Amino acid sequence: MGRNETETKGNVKSDSLYLHIDSVKTGRRLERLIRQRGYSVRDIQCLLRLSCPQPVYRWMRGQILPSVEHLFVLSKLLQVHMEELLVPLYEMPGEAPGAGDRNCPERLRWRRMTAYSCKYLYWKAA
Repeated sequence: MGRNETETKGNVKSDSLYLHIDSVKTGRRLERLIRQRGYSVRDIQCLLRLSCPQPVYRWMRGQILPSVEHLFVLSKLLQVHMEELLVPLYEMPGEAPGAGDRNCPERLRWRRMTAYSCKYLYWKAA
């Protein structure tokens, strides 16, 4: 299937590989945070040990999303939680609980799960 063709899954049509994440807005957010923190694309390439800068540019253009490991490192570099790097296409009931309330018990549970996942990745990498 070509890049511009629309893919249908169930009743959902999508031009993106990611049905729940807005990759273009996520790329813009990544670019904004990287620039705000004073990093260049070359800095990110070196810190993530990428062989070339193209993946970083592709993230910023919304063509692809970073891997979980790269999101983890980016979240540490940019001093934000991993989930704050991603922009959802839309909020679905039960998908992103307590989106407006940072102290919602459901949202806190999601944050704990994210923290545990990060610790696991760190442990696995060591």
